[in-house]
Amino acid sequence: MLEDRTTAVSSPTRWPVAYPRGYAVVDVETTGLARDDRIISAAVYRLDARGEVEDHWYTLVDPERDPGPVWIHGLTSEVLAGAPRFADIAEEFAARLADRVLVAHNAAFDWQMIAREYARAKREAPVRQRLCTIALSKELGLPLPNHKLESLAAHFGVVQRQAHHALDDARVLAEAFRPSLRAAAAGDVRLPLLECRPLTEWNDSPAPRIGRQAGGGYGGYRPTSWRPARKRPTCPYPNPGRYEVGKRLKQGMRVAFSGDTSIDRELLEDQATEAGLHVATSLSRVTSLLVTNDPGSGTSKVVKARQYGTPVIDEAAFGQLLRDVEPAAPVK
Repeated sequence: MLEDRTTAVSSPTRWPVAYPRGYAVVDVETTGLARDDRIISAAVYRLDARGEVEDHWYTLVDPERDPGPVWIHGLTSEVLAGAPRFADIAEEFAARLADRVLVAHNAAFDWQMIAREYARAKREAPVRQRLCTIALSKELGLPLPNHKLESLAAHFGVVQRQAHHALDDARVLAEAFRPSLRAAAAGDVRLPLLECRPLTEWNDSPAPRIGRQAGGGYGGYRPTSWRPARKRPTCPYPNPGRYEVGKRLKQGMRVAFSGDTSIDRELLEDQATEAGLHVATSLSRVTSLLVTNDPGSGTSKVVKARQYGTPVIDEAAFGQLLRDVEPAAPVK
């Protein structure tokens, strides 16, 4: 049973009729962040329309490859031995998600991983909308120091027992989501729901399958952030200058990316291009914005951004800005 920590937020007398009828709070642990990485554990807390827990479910998953960063999730090849493959749990997972809004912390990442697994299994996840608790915390104006799950949990007094364990992360998120949902309903706040577009086909490129991995060691895992450059169409809009914090992105702005992203980098760049932004492969004095999840890193782009005074935001904030890009000014 989840602890009730919602005394500071009373339930509204009239629940917004436009709110969803049920939610599936999800967390997945994975072998990494890249397109060919796999789910190795998954957890779902099903909640009713008002955020009350109905039940929960958890499973390990055989990724059919090296388990990746064991030092983060603790799931070695030995632990995963005998676990079902994703295709074996796809039906049960789907039953937990069906007719509900998928809720996750940085939901774009969880959804992409889930959609890819279902595409590999030649099936489709029964999810049509998702809600990111990072986006919801911004809509509510919560005074958080950052957008980590632990910060959201601390704000609502939720105690984390085992970070990076899918079941405990899902429990923590469910506990934090319930008062967030009630606060949104009490203030008649529009929920930041986004469409989930299932993948209809999948072509696997060779994924590493390293030998059995000793507990806790690095084994054969290597970050997979390198990828070949891809030629993109020329942006048809002139560069309107630098992004100003608190304002909208404008078509034609030059956007650079640095470091790992939870959404596959090519997909993120495609979204930016479709919104009318210029995706830059390097950073210069005319770059409008740098997107990175690690602004303290010493990559060349981050260093140049500091030198040039280029604005820097994280991936979650960039995703929100992409929802409402200002059209380019008409050419006179």
